[in-house]
Amino acid sequence: MRLCGKRARDARSFGELPSFPNDKERTLVPALPPYLFEPIWEQFTALLPEREVNHPLGCHRWRIPDRVIFDKLVQVLVFGCAYRRIADGSCSATTLRDRRDEWIAYGVIEKLRTIALEAYDRFIGLELADVAVDGCITKAPCGGEKAGKSPVDRGKQGTKRSTAVDGRGIPIGGVTAPANRNDSPLLIPTIEHADTSVGGLPAEGASVHLDRGYDSFVTRERLKERGLNAEIAKKGQPAPLQAGQQRWMVERTNSWHNAHKKLVWCTEREGRVIDFWVAFSDVVIVVRRLIREGWMRYRWESRPPRRP
Repeated sequence: MRLCGKRARDARSFGELPSFPNDKERTLVPALPPYLFEPIWEQFTALLPEREVNHPLGCHRWRIPDRVIFDKLVQVLVFGCAYRRIADGSCSATTLRDRRDEWIAYGVIEKLRTIALEAYDRFIGLELADVAVDGCITKAPCGGEKAGKSPVDRGKQGTKRSTAVDGRGIPIGGVTAPANRNDSPLLIPTIEHADTSVGGLPAEGASVHLDRGYDSFVTRERLKERGLNAEIAKKGQPAPLQAGQQRWMVERTNSWHNAHKKLVWCTEREGRVIDFWVAFSDVVIVVRRLIREGWMRYRWESRPPRRP
């Protein structure tokens, strides 16, 4: 019998314990809601190349389905748990790492990220006239290629993400580096990655909004060479109110990234694996925003009943 409210308190006082739901009654909460997980998975599996099997008997063991691996990797991204913690009877931690490396070699997640941005631009529209760039430092306790002494965490190992977003906060490009790298040298690589991802920023008239950490003559000259207007807060002066109206978009995007705990506490040591997780996070963010903003404009078969 299940007790609640006053009856539960009375039962505790007399030494009785209320019953808890068993395994059959317990409902697991998915890492991503189905309306978000399914379209990402459908496009992801369409990008996977056909696997060639040269073994005369096919294989010694049955290959674990890609759907199982993908579901586990989504859980690792969202919850930030270790591979051995998320592994179970359906899949081992070694298989998760091997399949992850296989997909990195194919470049599937980068292709998926490009497709997601193209879909958003086609149905909603990217606002590339106003681009904001900023960095975000997170923990990297295991060190690695993209780890360095964090200036905001008492010199502990950390990783910096330099992210570029459009006028609505959609991540359009970014690079990762050790936490002790300054923001300014990462600006041009970030802009170049964004330019490649969206098929080119506007040739003239586009503005790049930056905080005072980028305020230097070199930064302004490099942006001018690319035909971009530098909107940079000046050191030693309070930023005008209208400047924050553009820069807060990238701060919000950084918080969306940090909602994926794999990026907050990243134990990966290889740079290509860290870039894989950042790109995976970008895909989830872009598709979520596409569904949310498209909910008011379009109708489709799997449209959620409520606005996400």
